Amino acid sequence: MADSPAPPRLIAIDLDGTLLRSDGSISDRTRGALGRAVAAGIQVVMVTGRPARHVREIGGADHLGDLAICLNGALVYDLERDAVVSETRVPAAVAGDLIGRLRADLPEVCFAVEVGLDHGREPAYERHRANLEGTHLAPADALTLCRRGVNKLIAFHPNLTPEELLARSHDLVADRACVTYSGAPFLEIGPLQSSKGSALIGYCAARAIDRSQVVALGDMPNDLSMLNWAGRGIAMANAHPTVLAATAEITRSNDEDGVALVIERLLGKDPERVL
Repeated sequence: MADSPAPPRLIAIDLDGTLLRSDGSISDRTRGALGRAVAAGIQVVMVTGRPARHVREIGGADHLGDLAICLNGALVYDLERDAVVSETRVPAAVAGDLIGRLRADLPEVCFAVEVGLDHGREPAYERHRANLEGTHLAPADALTLCRRGVNKLIAFHPNLTPEELLARSHDLVADRACVTYSGAPFLEIGPLQSSKGSALIGYCAARAIDRSQVVALGDMPNDLSMLNWAGRGIAMANAHPTVLAATAEITRSNDEDGVALVIERLLGKDPERVL
């Protein structure tokens, strides 16, 4: 990785498979590197497919800013106030149409939803998935759960991997919504113009931060939009093959302090070369 002439103004970091180790923790080395970045005047922002409630539960996240981009860009969340700053939803009519298309082509598909700070799922989804967290919304048919629109429609099929489900459903969904996956065993369907990249563009525009001043790190296909937009998009060594193929710079894996290594080099604190 070539040395940067000056530290960036902002570092955008995915969580699972990137910042977080496989056990869900942030290493001491990474926590220290984040603290030094903030002390140097660099903004750090989480950009994740996770909902806001999961972001709040991350330990050692003190240097990750007051705002988080959640649900693949469909929602910006204020951690300090526990409030939604902005959001984009798939309209109820569109969500209903997508559910109908998917059910017609894939009868065993079942759904869960993220709506603002609420979440819910179908009874069929609960039957197929073990150890699920409690929900704010009572179990109901997906059409009922989507009546306010949704930030994220989650589609699960008991016999198809997310990659297989994407291949089978892309043409049914892509003209009406943004469809991706992030390593979880389901497909993630969001508003058509919403992505991690689009949300990061809006976040930076509001702060007069140019893309050339942004470093982004990620590991899964849902990270590609922000990796491609940032002045420097860096993939983790453990990244999905499509991300590795599309990203020129690669750091070490999430379990080998890849994020910390990048930050240390950006700050001129570590002479070790990134892999």
